[in-house]
Order: sequence, then C-alpha cells, then structure tokens
Amino acid sequence: MATQTKRTTRGKKKAPEATPEELIQYYKEMLLIRRFEEKAGQLYGMGLIGGFCHLYIGQEAVVVGIQSIANPQDTLITSYRDHGHMLACGMDPDGVMAELTGREGGLSKGKGGSMHMFSKESGFYGGHGIVGAQIPLGTGLAFGHKYNEDGGVNFAYMGDGAVNQGQVYEAFNMAALWKLPVVYVIENNQYGMGTSIERASSNTNLSERGAAHGIPGIQVNGMSVLEVREAAKEAAEKCRRGEGPVILEMKTYRYRGHSMSDPAKYRAKEEVQKVRSESDPIDFVRALLIDGGHMDEAGLKEIDKSIKAVVTKSAEFAQTSPEPAESELWTDVLVEA
Repeated sequence: MATQTKRTTRGKKKAPEATPEELIQYYKEMLLIRRFEEKAGQLYGMGLIGGFCHLYIGQEAVVVGIQSIANPQDTLITSYRDHGHMLACGMDPDGVMAELTGREGGLSKGKGGSMHMFSKESGFYGGHGIVGAQIPLGTGLAFGHKYNEDGGVNFAYMGDGAVNQGQVYEAFNMAALWKLPVVYVIENNQYGMGTSIERASSNTNLSERGAAHGIPGIQVNGMSVLEVREAAKEAAEKCRRGEGPVILEMKTYRYRGHSMSDPAKYRAKEEVQKVRSESDPIDFVRALLIDGGHMDEAGLKEIDKSIKAVVTKSAEFAQTSPEPAESELWTDVLVEA
C-alpha cells in the first residue's frame, strides 16, 4: 500500500536551509517568472498575444524548487500554464516571449504560441493544451529514460483539475507496473477552470491518488521553494534508485484567473490578498535574505531592475521579430526516424 505524508516546516522535522548564494538564485529565478508573466499579461491586454494565455503568478516556487535539483538528462513536461516552466528550464526569455506573440523568433518559430512550445535542447517537451494529455507522454519519456539507462527522471506536471482525467490513472498504472522514473507533480492551486477543488474532487488529498497503484504521495507546501526543493530531491533520488514513480502534491495558489479571459469572480478578493500577504513565495525568500543579512533593500531593488530590463528586452524582441513565412506551415510536421 502506498504511503502518504504531509511535509511541513513545523514539528520534529527541521526546516530546510539554503546558502545565501542559493537563496539569491531562487529569488532571481522566481522574480524573472513573475515579471515575465506580468509583462505577458500586458501584451495580451494590448492584443499582441492571440489565443489563450495562462499566467503562473503565485506558483513560482514549484518549478524553481524542482528545477534546482534536476540533472541535465532529466526531462520536463507540463500543461498549458507553462511559461514559468520554460524559463526555469533556462529557455531564452526573448524566444519565449516571441513565441507568445507568434513571431519567427519564437522558440517554436511562432507556431506553438502560449500553450505549445517545445525545446528538446532544454529537456522541455511542452506545453500541452489538452487537459491531462501530457501525463501519458511524460510517462513515455520516463520509459525512455529507463530503456536508455541514462539516469534521467521525467517531471510530469498537472493541475488539480487534470487529476480527475482517466488517462492519468492509466499512466499511473503503467508507471508503477514498470517502476518508471517519473515524478508526477500536481500543482494544486485550489481551483480548476472556475471550480474549487472541494466541488470537483471527492478526496481533496490529491497526494493519495496513486494509492491504488502503490505510488507513494507527499503533500508539499508549494509556496516555499525550500520545501519544494527538499521534497523533489527525495522523490528524484527514489526514481533514480529504480524504485518507481512518486506523486508530489504542491499546495500552491494562482493570483490571477484561470486564463487572461477569466475575471475570477468565483472567489473573494480578500482570499487572494490573504494568500499574497501571508504566503507569497517571492516575499518568503526576500525575508530570508534580509533577515539573514545576506542582502539589503538596495541590493534587492538592483536585482529587480536588472530583471525588468531583461523582460523589457524580451517584449521589444517579441514585437519587432517578423511573423513566420507562409512556408513555415509545412515544416516540422514529420520526422524521419
């Protein structure tokens, strides 16, 4: 039978720690995602980003914490709320933003848009618009790691709404049966497309969803990059030892609507403000840096200034890069294997 544990910084377990250099790096990476997403929201409002656009604001600690322990041969696959994952994988902000605006300089040549860009070089296999469809694919990537004996682990992300999709459980069964090296990351931001988890799931402890297949699950404070890092490290090590998959339920929160077209009237503004004031992942690291004497307000402002410059440059590139040529419609549609 699978075991479920709830990870917390209280009680007997010692709170995870980090060096000043690590904290600064986490702060920079999370702030880059936050500022990038804010700019993407502005460009969407200006009509420069077509289709859907799902922002990652509030959830930055999840992907930054997990990527901090990832190895070069590891792979990542996620859903349509994917810009933060791309940046955390080290993908060029210019190329990501240009992809959002459908330009030639985008990482998928303007053909993937917000939800469907890829970078095999960065180990990033999408961005997928069909709810839950990435989980069987991530399980397949994990099979590839095991087959090739490359020591890699796949991190397959999904939301709390996707957990209720049937293909997810087919993938769980195969991963457990073959002891595949896959960490299923459930980004539980409390709401699906306007529906709270309490109204959509009979069991709201999503870390237990693999119990029928013997997959261990852990609930993690997804607003703490340090707790995310520690949980991800343990899960990845288990996978690398050949012990099969792990489920990490990241208890997190999105500040914006499900997508840019969602006014999020299904929750009170006071609820959002309470989370922002008490649990913001960036403010958490900011406090650690200041309270620990590792950086002062002036230094933090300088970091923010430099990151805003990077994001501004990416927005300018996205608006000046030409649109793809019509001939691009016929490229990248077939690979001779």
